[in-house]
Amino acid sequence: MNKEAILEGLLFIAGSDGLTIKKITDILETTEAETIKLINILREEYKKDNRGIEIQYLGNSFKLTTKSIHKDFYKNLVLKEDTNILSQSALETLAIIAYNEPITRNTVNEIRGVDSTHIIRKLLVKQLIKEAGKSDLPGRPMLYETTDKFLDYFGLKNKDELPKLETEEENIEETDLFNSKYSEIL
Repeated sequence: MNKEAILEGLLFIAGSDGLTIKKITDILETTEAETIKLINILREEYKKDNRGIEIQYLGNSFKLTTKSIHKDFYKNLVLKEDTNILSQSALETLAIIAYNEPITRNTVNEIRGVDSTHIIRKLLVKQLIKEAGKSDLPGRPMLYETTDKFLDYFGLKNKDELPKLETEEENIEETDLFNSKYSEIL
């Protein structure tokens, strides 16, 4: 088995969370020295001009990232008109933020049940959401809210024009338990 290839796949799957040396060592069942050697081999491979990614050590974890020298091209991808159609996950994230603002990324993640970091970054670049200060929660996470560009995108005058959400209580029909077809037969 090619452990370099496995490491590359692991870093790809870990995404923006990255992996610590200990985690990589445990998964690959190697020593810490072997793990560091594998990381350095991949780093050298990614330094070549024909590669668009690199491995960075950020926040106590190793992460696959795009090369910063190509950032203008990545911005073009996000900002081009033909890519301005929002994905289902972007629409979900926007709806969560719009109906719960100001809201932290972790709260968005909890509601969606998946990591929304990448989508929040894209929505920030597209200026559909903005940072709205820091929460009072431990660690003081960033709060996010929608922007005027969000209103323009959806043709809304203000946030009061957002469709009203039905609550679970409104969906539950009142049931007369006495007259129910499931009532106990006497």
